[in-house]
Amino acid sequence: MIEHLELFFKSIFIDNMVFAVFLGMCSYLAVSKKVATAVGLGAAVIFVLAITVPLNWLLDQYLLQPGALSWLDPEYGIGGSQEMDLGFLSFIMFIATIATMVQLVEIVVEKFSPSLYNSLGIFLPLIAVNCAILGGSLFMQSREIETLGLALNYGVSSGIGWFLAILAIAAIREKIRYSNVPAPLRGLGITFIITGLMGIGFLSFGGMLTGGDEEGEPSTEAAINTNDLKIEDAKELADNTKIVK
Repeated sequence: MIEHLELFFKSIFIDNMVFAVFLGMCSYLAVSKKVATAVGLGAAVIFVLAITVPLNWLLDQYLLQPGALSWLDPEYGIGGSQEMDLGFLSFIMFIATIATMVQLVEIVVEKFSPSLYNSLGIFLPLIAVNCAILGGSLFMQSREIETLGLALNYGVSSGIGWFLAILAIAAIREKIRYSNVPAPLRGLGITFIITGLMGIGFLSFGGMLTGGDEEGEPSTEAAINTNDLKIEDAKELADNTKIVK
C-alpha cells in the first residue's frame, strides 16, 4: 500500500510530465486557452494513459523482454536453446496500442460530446503522437515497474499530473486576459514564464518523499567526528604541556 501511495504522489507532483520532464507541451500550450477545453483533453489523457500503460506493461512482460516468450515455449525462455529478445519492437508495439486507444477515445467523445470534439479539433487525434502518452509507457519500461497494479497506478497518476498542469495553466490564462501584460510577452511569452515558475514550484515537492532518515545519518557522523577531534586536540595539548615543562 505504501508503495502505491508513494508512486501515486511522486508521479503527480515530483515527476510531473509537464513540469519535471516537459512532455506533452504542444497540446499543453495549444489547448490551454479555456478551462472547459483543458478539462476535456486532460480527462482524455488520463483515460488513454490508464489503459495504455498497463497494456504495454503486459506486452513488455510477456512478449518484448529477453526470454519473455517462455510462457509460449520453454525453449524461448531465459537460458533456452532459442532465447528470443523482441525488445526492438517496443516503440512499434507501444505506439500501436496508443493509437488504438486514441481512436476509441475519439469515437466516444464525438458520439457523446460533439461540442468538446469540435473544440479539441486536431489535438484529439494528435494524442496518439503526444510524447507524454508514449513517455508514460517508456518510463514504465525503464523504471522496471514490477506489477500490473503499479503500472495501472503509474498510468493514472501520470495522467492526473498532466491534467493538473493543463488545468492550472488554463485557469491562469483565462485570468491574465484582463491583466496588463506587456505587449512583447502577450500570448506564448507570458505562458512560458508562468510554466517555468510553476515548474519551480512543483520542484519544491521533491522533499516530500525524502529526508528524515537521510538527514539524520550525516548529523550522527558529524557528532562522532567532532568528538574524535576534541579527543585528539586534548591529547595534543597534553603532549605540548609536557614538552614545555
